[in-house]
Amino acid sequence: MKFTDEHDQFRSAIRDLVEREINPHCDTWEADGIFPAHDLFAKLGQVGVLGIEYDQAYGGQGADHSFTLVMGEEIGRCHSGGVAMAISVQTDMATPALARFGSHELKQRYLAPAMAGEMVAAIAVTEPDAGSDVAGLRTKAVRDGDEWVINGTKLYITNGTQADWLCLLARTSDEGGARGMSQIVVPTDAEGFSVSRKLDKLGQRSSDTAELSFVDVRVPVDNTIGEAGRGFQQQMAQFQNERLIANYMSAANMRLALDRTIAYVKQRRAFGKTLADQQWIQYKLAEVIAEVDVVTHYNHACAEAVVAGADPFTVAKMASIGKLKCGRLNREVADLAMQFHGGIGYMEETWTARYFRDSRLISIGGGADEVMLRIIAQLEGISGDPR
Repeated sequence: MKFTDEHDQFRSAIRDLVEREINPHCDTWEADGIFPAHDLFAKLGQVGVLGIEYDQAYGGQGADHSFTLVMGEEIGRCHSGGVAMAISVQTDMATPALARFGSHELKQRYLAPAMAGEMVAAIAVTEPDAGSDVAGLRTKAVRDGDEWVINGTKLYITNGTQADWLCLLARTSDEGGARGMSQIVVPTDAEGFSVSRKLDKLGQRSSDTAELSFVDVRVPVDNTIGEAGRGFQQQMAQFQNERLIANYMSAANMRLALDRTIAYVKQRRAFGKTLADQQWIQYKLAEVIAEVDVVTHYNHACAEAVVAGADPFTVAKMASIGKLKCGRLNREVADLAMQFHGGIGYMEETWTARYFRDSRLISIGGGADEVMLRIIAQLEGISGDPR
C-alpha cells in the first residue's frame, strides 16, 4: 500500500487522539467495565474517524478504503481492546449496510448522527442459539400495517447498554434458513425494548456487552434497511467490513505488543545481562516479528484489493484468511509477551494480562476460526461452490 501525505496526516491525527483521549483513561474504563461512548465518539467524529468511506452528503468523508486501513491500524494501538472493538462496531459493523442500502430518510436520521458521534450504534445479530450460524436466528419481526412488531433476544451485543439505535437482523417471513430475513433500524427508546443484563466478560472489559430483549417492539416498516427479505445477504456483506477492520486493528496491536515487549527485555536483567542479550529471546522475537510483518502486508494487499474494486468473493476470501491468521498469531504474541515478562506479566498491574485476555476474542467474534476455514474451503471449491 502506497500512502500519501494525506494518509500520513490522517494517521497522525488519529494517533494523537488515541494517545491523548483514550490511552490515559484505559485503566479506569477497564475497572469500571464501561467507557463513555458518547463523549469519546463525539471526539472521534470531529476528526472524521466515524464515516471514512461514507457519503459526504450525510457528513461522511467520501474517502476510499485505504483510509479505513489507516484508521484501523491507529485505533489498534489503543491500550484497551474493548475500546477499539466498540469504535469498530460504530464504523464497520453497525453502519455499513445502512450506508449502502438505507433510504435517504434513514441515513439522515441515523447514519448522519452516528458519523458525527452524536449517536452510538450497535449491531444486533447474535442470539443465544445463533452465533456463527446466523441462519439459525429466531428473533421475528411481523408486519402489522405500516409497522414491524419485533419479539426476540439478542446476545453478546457490543455497545448494547449505550446504543441509541441498533442494526437488527430479524426474520420477517416464515421461510427457513438464510431466507426471509431483514435488517431493521431499531431505536433503543422504543417501547418494549430493554437491556436484560450487562455481561461479565473475560476480556475487553471496558466495552459494554449486553443481552437485549424485544417484547412487541414496534418500529415503522420504513426502518427496513434495503429490501425486505435481503437482510441475510446484506449482513454477509457487512461481515466483510467487520473482518477487515478487525484484521487491521489486530496486526497493529500485535506490533505494539512486540514493541513494548522488546523495550522490556532490553532493560530487564537476569543472570548478569539483559534478557535481550539472550540469543534464544532474540530469535523468538525475530520469528514473531516476521510473522506479524507478513500479516500486516497481507492486510495492505486486502485493502488494495478493496480499493481496486475486487469482486466480493475475492474480498471475502482475503478477509477470512487475514482474520484466521491474525486471530491465531495474536494468541501467540500475547503468550510470548506474558512469558517474556515473567511473573510480573501475570499480574493485572501489567499490560500483558489485559492483552492476553483481550486478544482471545479475535478468533471467536465476527466468525470463529472454524467458520473462516469453512469459507476459505468453499471459496477454493474444496467443499462446493457458494457462488
